[in-house]
Amino acid sequence: MTTLAIMIVLASCLLPALHRGKAFAQRAGCQHHLRQWGLATHLYAEGHDDTLPPEGSPNPTDRHTNVGWYVQLPRELSLPPYSTQPWRTNPLASIAHAAPWLCPANRRRSNGRNLFHYCLNQHLDGTADEDSVTRLASVPRPSTLVWLFDSKNLPAVGPRSYTHTNVHGAGAQFLFLDGHVARFRVESYWDTARQRPRSEGHPDLEWEP
Repeated sequence: MTTLAIMIVLASCLLPALHRGKAFAQRAGCQHHLRQWGLATHLYAEGHDDTLPPEGSPNPTDRHTNVGWYVQLPRELSLPPYSTQPWRTNPLASIAHAAPWLCPANRRRSNGRNLFHYCLNQHLDGTADEDSVTRLASVPRPSTLVWLFDSKNLPAVGPRSYTHTNVHGAGAQFLFLDGHVARFRVESYWDTARQRPRSEGHPDLEWEP
């Protein structure tokens, strides 16, 4: 066997392992980002009479600078505000320092107006003008109630139909209100044949209190 042939064989053996290693690192990075948002949520609740942060506008503009999870939660982590991020409106901007805003495995970029890789669950207590003040302690089953999730869409707040179906090995990751993060395979939450969320749901993946 020639040297070139040996190198080709070795490369064919190494590439799958490298791919798996990259996917594992991306999944771990995403989990870390979501946990940071979970920590910020609990810090906010501790300082605001146990209330959850306001959801905010699903598609914030420069006018939406005071209200929204993407406004209140970054302050808890001493992060620069979302409105100052160059990748928010520029699809060519570097995302090298975009943590914890963006998922390392999500390739979606800005449409020129906004970019969110993590979406807030709108089914919990309403959005925008219909948002109701909710105390964390009043939420039943916080360990199964989705707070933020990997999204295939751009908005900051949205329904469960926005859940990504193939961002982490045919699945997505979810942050729950108790602060833990878990990955679910797509068949747990998505009806592939009908291209919509599963109507029967999953016992450990709830969207409404």
